[in-house]
Amino acid sequence: MKRSLLKMADLSKADIDDLLNLAEQLKYERKNGIAHPYLAGKTLGMIFQKSSTRTRVSFEVGMYQLGGYALFLSARDLQIGRGEPVEDTARVLGRYVDAIMIRTFSQKEVEDLAKYSGVPVINGLTDYEHPCQVLADLMTIREYKGTLEGLKLCFIGDGNNVANSLIVGGLTVGMTVAVACPKNHLPHPDALEFAKNYPGKFILTEDVREAAKDSDVLYTDVWASMGMEDEAEQRRKEFQGYQINAEIEALAKPDAIVQHCLPAHREEEITTDVFERHANEIFDEAENRLHIQKAILVKLMS
Repeated sequence: MKRSLLKMADLSKADIDDLLNLAEQLKYERKNGIAHPYLAGKTLGMIFQKSSTRTRVSFEVGMYQLGGYALFLSARDLQIGRGEPVEDTARVLGRYVDAIMIRTFSQKEVEDLAKYSGVPVINGLTDYEHPCQVLADLMTIREYKGTLEGLKLCFIGDGNNVANSLIVGGLTVGMTVAVACPKNHLPHPDALEFAKNYPGKFILTEDVREAAKDSDVLYTDVWASMGMEDEAEQRRKEFQGYQINAEIEALAKPDAIVQHCLPAHREEEITTDVFERHANEIFDEAENRLHIQKAILVKLMS
């Protein structure tokens, strides 16, 4: 595994398997009261230029459970929001903390932090990718299905950061990935280029029914991501028909699971009945953010 986790393409299949195995071990130990202070005396700097429930709580609690300390830094806490170059902020933080997690807009900002800080950097979300979320997704799918190899994963909705990471992560571990989205909201060209390395394993379509057919996993996300609130009404119009509902659920395999990275807008990208029918899977997925991020922290910081 590389020194930092900036995007899913940084990880090989072996890297992902190692992270999932470690996350499962840490989850078992936590559930059975077995302490694992692998990061005692270590400090994680957490930069949040985008707010979050799951990312902040999971990283902060995770560091505590690993024996370390997490330092929360909002945009107003840093000079980076007042004109200080990212590379200067990176050089300073790298002398104070043992690793940095950043949740921000620009992928370049994450890359620059990793380049100049001298410590491991974790992408907690950018407009381009969300690797921590997708690793938690893969962990959850493997828990429910026992394997990842050979499964069909169907993503319905906006070709956003989660879709980009799912394409790369799903194909890397041996899944077939089908993405259904409007033609004006396609995944990033880099993700589509990556998919060319897996002929016959990737489907991109505007037809939700085609994508969902015989799927083992149905996945969706909000139609308007953070920072797109002004576009929400227009997006509701554009994404009509790109919803996981009982009709689409019936096209998947009878034992298919449903995943949603949360927060969910019921009756938009997913109906309430489907969400509640699969709530255990969705909230197991949310819990697994904690366990997979602990595994990432241990791999990069210990």
